[in-house]
Amino acid sequence: MRRICKTIFSLSLGLISGFLIADTGFAHQDELSEKGTVVDLQEVTLRRMQDTALEPKATTPVEFSKRWLDAQPPATGGPELECLAEALYFEARGETVKGQFAVAEVILNRVESDRFPGSACGVINQGTGKKYQCQFTYTCDGHKEIISEPRAFERVAKVARAALDGMAPELTEGATHYHTTAVSPRWSRVYTKTAAIGEHIFYRHTWRTASN
Repeated sequence: MRRICKTIFSLSLGLISGFLIADTGFAHQDELSEKGTVVDLQEVTLRRMQDTALEPKATTPVEFSKRWLDAQPPATGGPELECLAEALYFEARGETVKGQFAVAEVILNRVESDRFPGSACGVINQGTGKKYQCQFTYTCDGHKEIISEPRAFERVAKVARAALDGMAPELTEGATHYHTTAVSPRWSRVYTKTAAIGEHIFYRHTWRTASN
């Protein structure tokens, strides 16, 4: 009985080896050890899988131009995309593309900070309901938000999508605040200026924490 079982096991191993060699192409006969053990076969198979692994799909580098934006597919997503696209439309649609990415970066920097709400929608609507006490003026200036330039909104939505996907390089050195060159708020004298892009100047907060 033992001899019969041993014979069956040997035949089964041979069939498995032949199947992997013939059907998968992962192993060649000369790569198998002289004993042809299952362990050897597994090692060869894994090595072949690693050798033939596909390279990660390359992403298209961001170009700060309307031409690049127009070449991108329509932006799709949920509330976070909608909130960020709306903020870019009302806050920076007249900016350069690079300036729009910089404004988006500030909003997402706030999302990452424990001093602000943890979502783009939360950051953008912080303080809304108190006239001129909100973080983004368009949300509390008393005027209805009307998107009258659909082409501009389509473009800033693509900026928002790329920013949310982490496609853009860092532009503002961790800035969490900005203002246009037309104004000079009091807080700008306290915070650290990090960049000037287009019509906006960017700042990083200087709040101290218990650790510093």
